[in-house]
Amino acid sequence: MEISNEESGSGGRYVAVVEGHEAEMTYSRTSPKMIIIDHTAVPDALRGKGVGQALALHAVEEARSNGWRIFPLCPFFKAQA
Repeated sequence: MEISNEESGSGGRYVAVVEGHEAEMTYSRTSPKMIIIDHTAVPDALRGKGVGQALALHAVEEARSNGWRIFPLCPFFKAQA
């Protein structure tokens, strides 16, 4: 599954498009080394297929590789930790 990152100045989102449906995990950047994961949205058609977990894993891997800390505000993301 390919996950892309769309970032604007103060935040962004990780996006996965699977079977024509878009799932996302959004975040806000509080500093150059801190992001707040605030929302995960997976359409009903993709539920139970591991898309949300893949987004969470991608966020953690990106944070580790860039030396970022994550503050998990999103209940789904918190449950994955």
